[in-house]
This record gives sequence, structure tokens and C-alpha cells, in this order.
Amino acid sequence: MLAWQGRPSWRLLSTDFGHGDSFLQVWSAWQADPARSAQLHVTAVLAQPVTAQQVLAQAPAALQPQAQALADQLYGLLPGVHRLGFDHGRVLLTLWVGGAHSLLRQQHSVADAVLLHTPWASDAHSLKALARHCRRGTVLAVTPADAALQQALAGVGFVGDATAATPVLRFDPRWELRQRSTSPPTVTQPGTALVVGAGLAGAAVAHSLALRGWQVTVLGQGQDPADGASGLPAGLFCPHVSPDDSVLSRLSRSGVRMTLQRLRDVCREGQDWGHSGVLEHCTDGGTGLPANWAHGPGADWSHATTPEQLQAAGLPADTTACWHAQAGWVRPAQLVQAQLQHPLIQFRGQTPVAQLRATDTGLWQALDAEGQVLAQADVALLACGPGTAALLPAGTAWTLQALRGQITWGWHTPANATALPPFPVNGNGNLVTHVPLAPGAAWVMGSTFERDVDTLPISAEDQMAAHAVNYDKLATLLPASAAPLAPWFTPGDERCQPTWGRVRVASHDRLPIAGPVGDATPGLWALTALGARGLTLSVLCGELIAAQLHGEPLPLDAKLAQHLGTERLARQGQKAEVAPLPAN
Repeated sequence: MLAWQGRPSWRLLSTDFGHGDSFLQVWSAWQADPARSAQLHVTAVLAQPVTAQQVLAQAPAALQPQAQALADQLYGLLPGVHRLGFDHGRVLLTLWVGGAHSLLRQQHSVADAVLLHTPWASDAHSLKALARHCRRGTVLAVTPADAALQQALAGVGFVGDATAATPVLRFDPRWELRQRSTSPPTVTQPGTALVVGAGLAGAAVAHSLALRGWQVTVLGQGQDPADGASGLPAGLFCPHVSPDDSVLSRLSRSGVRMTLQRLRDVCREGQDWGHSGVLEHCTDGGTGLPANWAHGPGADWSHATTPEQLQAAGLPADTTACWHAQAGWVRPAQLVQAQLQHPLIQFRGQTPVAQLRATDTGLWQALDAEGQVLAQADVALLACGPGTAALLPAGTAWTLQALRGQITWGWHTPANATALPPFPVNGNGNLVTHVPLAPGAAWVMGSTFERDVDTLPISAEDQMAAHAVNYDKLATLLPASAAPLAPWFTPGDERCQPTWGRVRVASHDRLPIAGPVGDATPGLWALTALGARGLTLSVLCGELIAAQLHGEPLPLDAKLAQHLGTERLARQGQKAEVAPLPAN
């Protein structure tokens, strides 16, 4: 695979993943080549999910380390797109699970090389769909082919000798290729990037860009990163479930998978985060689990609770609840700081940005209140939550709603030990327990959703009201825990701490905004409106922006990506009513 040498990235498309054999071989060869590309992207089609046992059984002894790393991530392969990461984000595997023909038509990617498996290639329509993922010069390797296949390949633009023992063809059609839509235009080489905002959104996109070789400057308003809502003492990453497997449910699974990978790459398990699982008490009477999940890959994500789990949470045996296996707790500030530790990222605190300006040379500049240039770069990214609206170009009217949230928290003590379950519980709000905070362990309950409120600092009266709201949520979520924990929610009691509160921002449809700000402002991007789901969706959104910048395979289904894109803001209308908030 000498074609990858010296390149920032190299992209391979395989029409049959099998048991992962070809991926493992390519990955191993890439690792062994000192002149390899900075990143390796492999996209593969799976008609049916492959199991960890199948991969480990088929892999030769020399590839067992790579096979084990792959096997560890082969969970929950429902139909659709799954992004797996290895070698600290330098090797990306995108699995398309389902029918090859429909997936090739639905998804977007451009490959530098294609591995074609002849049993799959008997369908002429699929070959035409495959050609959509090739650029002029894309190399195609195929097992020995008959004359009919050679003719079919020539008919869609591949030239060369397909009858050789190891035939290699190139995509070089005699006709002019239809101009691909490149809005925004993709870059061929990493450059410099300026990120405004040092919370979960800013850190995630900065890290994704740095992995691709960008020199990134992150400007934060406070002295330290995560000085806003991302400074929450502890929060959850957790998939959403719904009987119809809604857009939010599918987005959340993609987000959780990528959050888990990023946490394993940069943070300390047990100190900064924990893959604890989360019990969801379904107080509305239904678990939300799709009916066909009980005995399939969906159960790897979420399933009905066991009697032991309900007992551990102090809930009656007839409680309607589900267990999210791929979920856990995080100390968000630790995740932010760990992502910003990449050697290609420079963080500058106490640097509030008053304006962004495009120069005549195509650079973007961040200016302070006096008009002085703070930093400049090839691209700029708005990742500053509630501060986004003030930095948008004139005429860009996005509906962004401020949401102030407050949590109640306290320390683990002998007096409350029996009231704190061994794992987080969500549903009507969430209770996160056993969070390692010096000098001991803490628990966090919340949060409030105070619509259109952005007042800080928070008054004593508002804190008292927030404690009451959070206690009511706890009483519904875990009735047996409410009374023993009541003193920690009672202002005036020595155990009651001041609430911790900050302001978040949400879009009109309650989904994040991740993409270019507009065609009139090339080089300006936004990652904002994460609302209460920053831990679940920030890494996914950062990877989506990086993929769009480079024309890489997307880390999620192309149709799902449209629900995060900035184009929807114009389509759906900026004067639409703000959607209601979810229960948690």
C-alpha cells in the first residue's frame, strides 16, 4: 500500500468486511510502514453483523493484538453506520451494516482504493453505485474475474487488465465526471484553526482537527478550560431509546460509541470517567425499547433491567425500567482538559472574543473589544455556547434558547450511604453517585431547566427553588432515596451545599448545530447548541466537522448528519416555535 506514504490520510473502501481479515491486514501493514499516512480510513460493508468470537477465531496469531482491539468494539451493530477508532484516533474504521447496494447509494465517501469481492460484484447496479465513491485515479483490486465482470467494470469507468493473477484497475472513465457537490469545499492539507470556546464542544472539535494535523488555537473566556456549563462536577453519557428508534435515539448511539472511544484514548478510567452502565427509571410507564431488540444487537446497548439491578437501586421489583449497558459517568472538565492536551493544540485563557473578521487573504481573525487581533487562522469555529449568537455574521439569525441549569450535590457520608445506588440512575433528571472528587466521593442530582434564563451569579432565592425542583425529581426517580437525602436539599442545613449552575444553549429543534455557518462566510464553522447532551454528542459532532472539512467518510449515517447540519436552520424556518424540552 505504498500509495499512502507521505499523505495526511488514505481511504480504503471494502465491499465485504467478512470477519475483518482484510482490515486487520491493512491495519498491520500501515502500522509497520514508517512512511505511512497520518491517518488511515477504512470503510467496509457488512451484510450481517460480525461477532467478536468470529474475528478472534479467524485472525492469525500475528494479528491477535489488532483482532482483540477490533473485537472489543464489535457491539451493538444495528443496521446503519458505525464508527470505530484505533491507535488513538489515527485508524478509523467505518462499518456500513446492511445491503451493499442501498448503503453505497445512501452514504457519502470518496475512496483512494477499493477492495472488490467478486461474489458481491455480480450486480451491475451495485458496481455503478460503487463508482460514485471513486475519484479519477482510485485504485481497485479484485480477485480473479471473468470476462463479464471485466466488461461490467469497464462500463462504469475502471480501466486495466482484470484478467491478471492479481488484477489492479484504476477509475479513469472516458467521460467527464459530474462535478461533486462540495459545499463547503474540502481541504487537501491540514492548516491552522481558531476555536472560540473551551468547553466540551470546543475541546472535541479541536482534538479532532489536531488528530488530522491541524495547528489549533483555542480561546477561552475564563482562566481555565471548561469554565462554563462544561465545568459540571459530573454528568452522564447515555443512549436515548424510543419504540420507533427516532433520530435522537440513533444520534445518541453514534455519540456514545465515539465518546467511549475518546474517553479511553485520553482520560483515566475510574478517576475521570466510569463505564458503569446507567439504570433508567421510566416514570412515564414505558421503557422505550424497540420491540425487536430483545435478542439482537440492540440488546448490547439497552435492555430490560434485572431484579438485582432494581434491588440495588432501591426500586420495587415491578418498576418499569431499562438498563443502558454502553453508558456511564464523566467528570466533564477532565475530558475537556485531556482533549486540549494534544501537542498541536494551544489553549489561551482569559481571552474573550468580541468579533470575528474575515481578511482579504482568506484568514479569520478573532478581535477583542478594542478591535485588536487576538489570533488568526485558516478556519474559525464557534464553539462558545451562549456566546455564539453575538459572534455570528450579520444576517445570520439562528434561534438559540438559553437554558440555565442548577444541580444539587453532596458528599458520600455514612448517613447517606444506603440511599446512594452503586450506579447512576436517570429518567426524571439523573443521580450520579460515587464520583471521585477530592477529598472523597460525591454525588450529583439534577438538573433544572430554566428556559430563557441566563442570569449569573444565581441568587439565593433561585438556588432555594432549584433545590426544591431537584428534590422533587429525586423523589420521583428514586423514592426510597429521597427522605435520607433530604437534608442535602434543605437550605439552612449544614449539609446543604450551594447549587452549581451555568447556562447552556439549545437550538429550535433541540439538536446540536455542527457545520459551516454559511456559503457567504467560507471557513467559518459552528459547533453549538449541545444543550444537555454535550457529553453524549460533542465528540461525534467534532468528528463530523473534521470529516466534512477533509471530505472523509462521515462518522454517522449521511441522513442523520443532515439533522445536525446548519442547512436545516434555513429549511426549517427561523421563526418556528422552540420545541419542548425532554424530561431529562
